[in-house]
Amino acid sequence: MRCVIARFPFDLTKSGVLESMKGIKPEQVIGESVIIGRRTYPVKQVGQVLTRQDRRDFSAGEVLRAMTQLGFTCHAGLPRTAVATRTPSPLQRASAMLGTPVTA
Repeated sequence: MRCVIARFPFDLTKSGVLESMKGIKPEQVIGESVIIGRRTYPVKQVGQVLTRQDRRDFSAGEVLRAMTQLGFTCHAGLPRTAVATRTPSPLQRASAMLGTPVTA
């Protein structure tokens, strides 16, 4: 499939993307992501590997559009498996530092 990323045309295939991303360790996903094989990659990392361009030269939307057209599963924002961490309130932190009361 022919697509344009950062004003340059690329001929991408699903098997070519799978081969390019083989052996690449996924970075931590903060925003948009693409599932390639059994791994979830940040969109910008995939774009950098495929185009060999700096991440500032293309938008995440360009790569998302191309990956979706190739049949990869894409997520906008955090992946669904991410769990929000809850930070304790100052009162809860103070209680935890004091410990539980000892009964005599």
